[in-house]
Amino acid sequence: MTRWRWLIGMVLLASAAVFTACSDDDPPQSQQAQPQAQQQQQEQQQAAAPAQPQQQEQQEQQEQQEQQQASAAAAQPQQQEQQAQQDHQAQQDHQDHQHQQDQQEHQDHQHQQGQQDQHDQQGHEDHQHEQDQQDHQDHQHQQQQAMQQEEMEEEEPSLASYFENVPGIVDPTNFGWPREVEGFNGLVSVPAQPQTVITASIGHDEVVLALVPAARLIAVGAVSKDATFSNIADEVLDKPEVTRDPETIIALAPDIVVTSPWYAAEGIDALVRADVLVVQTALELDPHTQINNVLLIGYILGEEERAVAFAQEVQARLHAVEEATAGAENPPAVMSVTMYGESIYTAGSGSTQGSLIEAAGAVNAAAAGGVDGNQIISLETVIAIAPDVIIIPQPAAYGAEAFRQSLFDNELLAAVPAIANDAVHLVDSKLFTTLSHYNILGAEALAQILWPEQFPAGPLAAFSSLE
Repeated sequence: MTRWRWLIGMVLLASAAVFTACSDDDPPQSQQAQPQAQQQQQEQQQAAAPAQPQQQEQQEQQEQQEQQQASAAAAQPQQQEQQAQQDHQAQQDHQDHQHQQDQQEHQDHQHQQGQQDQHDQQGHEDHQHEQDQQDHQDHQHQQQQAMQQEEMEEEEPSLASYFENVPGIVDPTNFGWPREVEGFNGLVSVPAQPQTVITASIGHDEVVLALVPAARLIAVGAVSKDATFSNIADEVLDKPEVTRDPETIIALAPDIVVTSPWYAAEGIDALVRADVLVVQTALELDPHTQINNVLLIGYILGEEERAVAFAQEVQARLHAVEEATAGAENPPAVMSVTMYGESIYTAGSGSTQGSLIEAAGAVNAAAAGGVDGNQIISLETVIAIAPDVIIIPQPAAYGAEAFRQSLFDNELLAAVPAIANDAVHLVDSKLFTTLSHYNILGAEALAQILWPEQFPAGPLAAFSSLE
């Protein structure tokens, strides 16, 4: 804008000068030149007139640029100061952030370290606790083992203790030879272990075969070979047969004869005169006392350890039956009856069949009715006793089935509970009449009849054997 004013001023000054020069005082040439000068001036003004707005616009743009530059120059220090402040603030913020991050990382590290230390401490404590527990358990286990060992040493009975109360053994601590036993035929000294044996008694044969190898039993009586009465018939069929005639025994020269009290006294005397060693031993009727039969015969034959083991086996089976049936409410009243010829027999108190009835958890009806031992009775006695169950331990070959049917056919017996309820059973006679450990099988067989839930029907397990 300033430049435009300056140019306009100069043009006005020039115009005044020309006008002065061409005034009326000048010569005619000047007057002639005046129109030319005015013409030139007009041309210049006309030429300057179009350029004037353009120049003015350029002047204004230049002034704006200068103002902007001046403003920018004036603002630059302030902007620099602001930038510096911003840079400083950013740096401060970065430092603060870095400081906070460092603090957080330090805290996290400390926290992690603390957790790790706590975990390590806990792990150490747990390990130590587990180790202490294990040590304690090991110590307790060792103590228990030591106590059990002491108890076993204290409680485990000696071999002699099994024979202390066995009737017939004079010195239960003597397992050497000779040894003495007290039989029905008096005090007998056994000089050495017998290698060959004869018994002439079916009950004794059954016990001997349970304790010694079969070869040592060198002969048997005829009844031992009869499966109707014998539980070992299959094992002795090939053995020589003897009778109660002493000569048949003397001829075989056994080391010892272990026989029953029913062997005739004159026969015992004949054997002794022939220098045959003889011991007469009782065969008990009660299944509990069968244990003593086993131990006594085992001692006589020098088979103490086998006798103890087998006696425990027999006793365990008997105990199993008694334990399973003990405490039963309203146990049945069982009566054992047989018929030979025209006579009816029953088994009262103190009888083999009666003891098996009781061992099977039932009531011996005959004993409860006042019968003692094996007695001949009438049908009226059966009616009076009124048993819940009747067993017939009679061989089929000797009319057992016919006798059973006769009980059902007799109208006088119709009201007897056993008859009315069809509870009359045939049982294996050789389990109920023999005098040996096989009686325990009789108790098991009866338990199957009386307690089918506890004792399912089926074959009875055999006893262990040496062969």
